[in-house]
Amino acid sequence: MQRVLIVDDEHVVRLVLTEILESNGFAVTGVSNGREALEVFRKERPASVLLDLKMPDMDGRETLLELKKIDPDVPVIIVTAYGDIPTAVEAIKYGAYDFIVKPPKLETLVLTLKRAVERVELEREVRRLNTAVESSLEWLLGRSQGMKKVIQQIHQVAWSDFTIIIEGETGTGKSFIAQQIHSLSRRADKPFTSVDMGVIPEALVESELFGYEKGAFTGADRKKKGYFEITNGGTILIDELQNMSPLVQSKLLSVVEQKRIFPVGGTSPVDVDVRIIAATNTDIKESVKEKKFREDLYFRLSEFVITLPPLRERVDDIPFLANRFLMDAGAELNKQMKAIDDDSILLLMRYPWPGNVRELKNVIRRAVLLSDNGVVRSKHIDLLIDNKAEDGGDLPILPLKELSAMAAKDVEKKAIQQAMKMSNGNKTKAASMLQIDYKTLLTKIKEYSL
Repeated sequence: MQRVLIVDDEHVVRLVLTEILESNGFAVTGVSNGREALEVFRKERPASVLLDLKMPDMDGRETLLELKKIDPDVPVIIVTAYGDIPTAVEAIKYGAYDFIVKPPKLETLVLTLKRAVERVELEREVRRLNTAVESSLEWLLGRSQGMKKVIQQIHQVAWSDFTIIIEGETGTGKSFIAQQIHSLSRRADKPFTSVDMGVIPEALVESELFGYEKGAFTGADRKKKGYFEITNGGTILIDELQNMSPLVQSKLLSVVEQKRIFPVGGTSPVDVDVRIIAATNTDIKESVKEKKFREDLYFRLSEFVITLPPLRERVDDIPFLANRFLMDAGAELNKQMKAIDDDSILLLMRYPWPGNVRELKNVIRRAVLLSDNGVVRSKHIDLLIDNKAEDGGDLPILPLKELSAMAAKDVEKKAIQQAMKMSNGNKTKAASMLQIDYKTLLTKIKEYSL
């Protein structure tokens, strides 16, 4: 039962409104002035407030402002006389949900209250779900600033029908991101299909995407639907977009523009409603400049672009992801896993990860297989990665605070040496690479006699 707070200095008005609202399923508390209203509101937190404008001492406008300080979301409905309508309209600018003219029509009063309460409940539920989804995506993708930006972009675009290009190196999770977008979209209950343009023979691409009619070519003994028709109403991921031939690019452009396909050998178009997400590990804009990819198709597909950072650029996600993969692999291999020791984490953070998240997941999975006593140790990691950090040749530059928190002095020293080498001795640039200030770098150089 939703509680309503009635604030009116007229006792009879409070009694009448209380009787009306209680007969319509509301619980009611009535008070005669603004100060009492604030006190009751803090204790009871009603779902809505009916507030008179004209009251002695503390009027309705002042009370409204104070209520909104306590709970910005609470719907406050102003009850006013005809002559005070301009004031009531002004109150809406200050956050009132609506106003009702005295004497209120019973149906209007009850309907307005129900709508106000329902709207607030819906808004709170949406916020709760958004928070839950964001936490879920952080658990799946990581918590670095780079991935928080990606998660924000997923929220922004998922519910729309924008076509999307997802850019990122191999192994950064482009297909996974596409699936998450689909699962959060209004098409979530419809098919999701992933098509890898790098594995379909060029001669078959058109028939695989758009289908074919019986007799369209030798061996076509029956009609077959293509991926677009199979996915009607849902989302199709076109992976390895850069491998699409000029002919297929032309046909895809027609699909995007006209929302219809022509099966191979067919004469009649088939209407399709499919959201397109494209993924690529190259810079498609460069392909457009080099005339390898149609500019008009690029602009049609790139209504929204998401760029996934490589793992080496979000080093602070590595411990988090490694531990998540540890639990996943433990469950898969039926091994009770406890932890990854600090030395292993350090090795993982120093490795450049050319295969990105996919490579990290595979390394942890194999390390779990090799581990004993439920702990992944550095000896297991050493067996599985080509740790080029030993000679400093390919050591990624980490924020020094990451190293300081868990690394030995010699590792910190090596990081500074590597930064100085890569910056050709420029201390300002080296400090920037290590994410420390210039003065701290000078202190460290002196400390390590570099």
